[in-house]
Amino acid sequence: MNHKPRMPPWLIPMVYVGVTVVCALVLPRLEHIYLSAYSQGMSVASSQAVLSAIASGMMALTGIVFALAFVMVQFSAVAYSPRLVAWFALDPLPFHALGRFTATFVYALATLAWIDRGGNGKVPLFSILLVTLLLILSMIMFARLVQRINDLQIANVLQFIGHKGRIVILATFPRLDATPESWSNATEEAQRRPVTQRLHYSGEPLTIASFDHDALVRHAQAVDGVIVMDCAIGDTLVEEAWLLRVHGGQRPLAETALRQAIQLAKERTFDQDPKYALRLLVDIAIKALSPAINDPTTAVQAMSQIEDLLRRLGRRALDAGCVRNGQGVLRLVFPTPTWEDYLTLAFDEIRQYGADSVQVMRRLRSALLGLTDSERKQLVLHYLQHLDQTIAHSRLDAEDQGVAYQEDQQGLGLSRHRSQSVISSGYAERI
Repeated sequence: MNHKPRMPPWLIPMVYVGVTVVCALVLPRLEHIYLSAYSQGMSVASSQAVLSAIASGMMALTGIVFALAFVMVQFSAVAYSPRLVAWFALDPLPFHALGRFTATFVYALATLAWIDRGGNGKVPLFSILLVTLLLILSMIMFARLVQRINDLQIANVLQFIGHKGRIVILATFPRLDATPESWSNATEEAQRRPVTQRLHYSGEPLTIASFDHDALVRHAQAVDGVIVMDCAIGDTLVEEAWLLRVHGGQRPLAETALRQAIQLAKERTFDQDPKYALRLLVDIAIKALSPAINDPTTAVQAMSQIEDLLRRLGRRALDAGCVRNGQGVLRLVFPTPTWEDYLTLAFDEIRQYGADSVQVMRRLRSALLGLTDSERKQLVLHYLQHLDQTIAHSRLDAEDQGVAYQEDQQGLGLSRHRSQSVISSGYAERI
C-alpha cells in the first residue's frame, strides 16, 4: 500500500537547529577574521548579560510553546471532536516556533563564546545584531502562536472544516449539466466481463485516504481490463478485506503496483472524501447536543456549514465513480455515496439527538427547505415528513411542537414561512 508521504513535524525544529549550529560554527569565525575592526560601544559585561537574558528567555518561551500546544490539542479533543486533534497537533506553526526559539538560544550561546575572545575585550557587532534580529523574529512568531489560539473559536473551526469540504466537492464532482455517466450503468458494463483477478488487503487496519485514478486507469489499460474497487474512500481496511476486482484482464497485474495506487492513512482525510467534512461537522453538532454540554446554538452553527455543503453537493453529479480512458473505454469503477447517503449522514444523528430541542428542529427544517430548490428535492421532501414524525413523537408539548414546525435559520430568533413553495411541490408543511 502507498502511504501518503508527509514531512514529520518533529523534523522542522531539527532543521532550524542544524542550520543554526552550522551558522554558529562558521559566521562568528568569519566575523572574527574579516570584520573584527567593527565593534560597538557596549561593554563586555553588558553584552554578556544581554545575551544570557536572551538565551534564558528563549527557554521560557519554549516551555510556553509546549503549554499552548497541549491546550490546543486538549481543548479540540474535548470541546469538538477527537478526529480534529490531528489537525491541531500537526499544525506546523508550533514546530516552527519551537525551532525559531531554539535557533535564537543556540546562536546567543555561540555569540557569548566569542565575546572578549582571547581577552581582546571586543564584542562582535554583527553577531549581536543577528541575535537581536532572531529575538525580534521570535517575538513575532510568539505573537502568531498566541493568535493561533483564536482559531479554537467555534466559528473558526466550523469555517475551517467547511472550507476543506468545499474544496474537495469542487475537485471531486462535476456539475449536473456535465451529464456524467451513471455509476450503476458502468458497474453493469464492467460485470459483463469475467473476473480475472481479485486483490485483498493484508496488514494492520488502515483507512483509505484516496485513489490514484490515473495509475489505476493505466494498469487497467495495460491488460485491456476494467478495475472495479470493492472499497470506498473512508473505509477502514482489515485483514483479508477485498480491495478490487479486475474484469476481463488478459493477464494478472502486479499486486504491488495496484496496492501503491491506493493511498492509506491512519485516519480519514479530506482528500477525495466530502463525507469527512460532514462527519466532523455532525460530530461537533451532536457533541454540543449531549446532556453534558447542552449547547444547541453550536449545533445550529454547525448546520449552517452542513447546509452549505449539501447545497453544493445538490448541484453536482454524485455518480462520479467511473473513469474512461482517452478512447472512451471504461477502465475504472469505484463506489461513491448517493444523495440519500449524504442526507442521512448530515441530518440523521442531529435529528435524533436534537429531537427535544425546538432550536435544532427549526434550524433543521430551514436547512431542508433550503434544499428543496435542488433537483433532488423528492428525497428532501420525504426527509421533511420524517422530521415531522420526529417532532410529533418528541417530548415537546403541543405548543412547543407548533413552534418547532416553523422554519428559522437562526434556530430561535426569526420565524419564517415558506409553505406555499412546499405545498406546490406536493407537501403541506405543518406550521
